Amino acid sequence: MSIPSEKSYDVVVAGTGAAGMSAALTAAQQGLKVLLLEKGHTTGGSSNYTEGLFAVDSYLQKAAGIKVSGTAVLKEEVAYSKYKADSRIWRKYVDASADNVQWLADQGVEYEGVQAMGDGEATWHIYKGMGNQVIHGALQPKAEAAGVEILTSTSAQGLHRDDQGAIVAVDVKDEESGKTVEIQTPAVVLATGGYLNNPEMMKDLTSYDTSRLIPVSSGKGTGDGLQMAWQAGAKQSGTGTAMLFGGYLKDPDEPAFKFMGSQMNAAAGQQPLLWVNEKGERFVDESVVYNFSYAGNAMYTQNAVYSVLDQGVIDRMAKDGNFMGLGVYVKRGEKMTQLQDEIDAAVAANKPFIFKADTIEELAQKMGMPVDQLTQTVSRYNQAAAAGVDDEFGKDAQYLVPVNDGPYYGFKLYTGAFCTMGGLQVTPDNEVVDDAGQVIPGLYAAGNDSSGLVGDTYGPNMPGTCVGYAFYSGRNAGQTLANYLKKAEVSAS
Repeated sequence: MSIPSEKSYDVVVAGTGAAGMSAALTAAQQGLKVLLLEKGHTTGGSSNYTEGLFAVDSYLQKAAGIKVSGTAVLKEEVAYSKYKADSRIWRKYVDASADNVQWLADQGVEYEGVQAMGDGEATWHIYKGMGNQVIHGALQPKAEAAGVEILTSTSAQGLHRDDQGAIVAVDVKDEESGKTVEIQTPAVVLATGGYLNNPEMMKDLTSYDTSRLIPVSSGKGTGDGLQMAWQAGAKQSGTGTAMLFGGYLKDPDEPAFKFMGSQMNAAAGQQPLLWVNEKGERFVDESVVYNFSYAGNAMYTQNAVYSVLDQGVIDRMAKDGNFMGLGVYVKRGEKMTQLQDEIDAAVAANKPFIFKADTIEELAQKMGMPVDQLTQTVSRYNQAAAAGVDDEFGKDAQYLVPVNDGPYYGFKLYTGAFCTMGGLQVTPDNEVVDDAGQVIPGLYAAGNDSSGLVGDTYGPNMPGTCVGYAFYSGRNAGQTLANYLKKAEVSAS
């Protein structure tokens, strides 16, 4: 059984991803007795699959001569959110971001370098070994050495408050036996990763058509921490936003994450080439893919989306490299040497997301869309490519690649999503507040459970902000609660 060894702890942290692990380690480094809970069998959650974190003025950027203004970042991100983001939270986050990078390095994290994503700024600090190495190679060993008690297959179930409203205990459940015990603690950090994997919450709290959404995550983001906090009187805030990443293929025979490294998936869903809707109509400047969250939004303006590639552009990407990659899984400019083999295998297996034809007319029939409309769309697109001018949607000429070299391929695209963001309103110190805006003493939220970072769309123009905030907010919560407990100790004495 996974039952805590003690009946009381200085702090209990729910969730072992970037936010929870950072909170637990920070609290332990402050000399506190920490219990860290993970409801799954393994630690790290979706943070295991992350690639790098945001920062400005880091030692890596300085060494590379990269200059990004922190204040300019703040202003851009708050404006991008339509001022739904909390400027105070962004100010503290930006100011602490360089130290965030250094702190991780001090714990043993190694970096590959700094880069941009799409047309964004070079704020993305790529770590070696993905997030899996950050969690399991650095932070978790440090936490264990600092005395953090880590339990897997164990979850937090309910919060207890005293007559003054302060946190005094949390219910802890052994997921295998079903046994629940009440653990005394004056501080709880919720870092459970949001609710992307809870279909009912996604339906109730977001506007996305979940039948077209492909969650690519650990599968553990079921909203546990949010529901627990709401039931305890916390204010619901900032729900409704998922980190979309544009076009993604759906294979009913394979888990979604397997397509992250697929060159076919990157070619089908991430290129600034030709997209059409279910009627065979073009509907957007496809270079929107350089902001993958915008691309996801654009896809949702239609009932269905398909990309159309010809053999010419497939050969070009194999020889010269792609236009746009998918993070570090398939890098931008990477030569797509496996692309044709992946496409041929999918066609041979009769996968439901791919269609091959010798003519555009035949392709339209196979995709179930009006032949005349798709033929007209491709003809008009080829005329735009020949002229170097997109009169319809204004796409840059470099991405107006003609579709005239068969065979032709159509790909049905779904919208990929990494996580949700928001749910609990927090102060800049990551303290959770109630409906009246008053701090709930001893309750903290970090990472995707906390709101204040985004509006209705995640901002990949500053790549790494989500996981960077998870590391930062976990540390921030750990330091804040340590100060809270010290003050309480002084008051009691």
